[in-house]
Amino acid sequence: MQYRYMFRSGLLGLLLCLTWVLTHASTQASLPRKEVWITRGTSQQEIARFTVEVAETPETQSRGLMERPSLAPDAGMLFIFQDVALRSFWMMNTLIPLDMLFIDADRRIINIQANALPCEPPQRCPTYNSTAPAKYVLEIAGGRAQALGIRAGDYVHF
Repeated sequence: MQYRYMFRSGLLGLLLCLTWVLTHASTQASLPRKEVWITRGTSQQEIARFTVEVAETPETQSRGLMERPSLAPDAGMLFIFQDVALRSFWMMNTLIPLDMLFIDADRRIINIQANALPCEPPQRCPTYNSTAPAKYVLEIAGGRAQALGIRAGDYVHF
């Protein structure tokens, strides 16, 4: 009897864990994707192109890229907000360094937080802020903005 109870409770725990994993994975997989490209100046010379997941809801925005073990060099996440405001991000439970591109309503990069480092509890996580009101934030793999020559003043298209 005791072994049967342990088996049942172990199986129940496994099923609950599997349900959480599948729900979590399907939430990430179900995010809409967009092509995003970055240009410079009046010539609209393309500097970089990414395929990104789009975070438009408060739930997807608060989750962001948390718990992702990796991010392809041409991937990222685009946060689209309803309003234009000063933005503040942190890296709680994020496993990989990220570059955060803060973007205004005209889709111009305001400032870039390069290589924001992962932060896990119980650490106190720093916040990374836009230097002016932003409507969008693009997160890409840490170091990519510098490697591609992306800088404040460039334009983001999607």
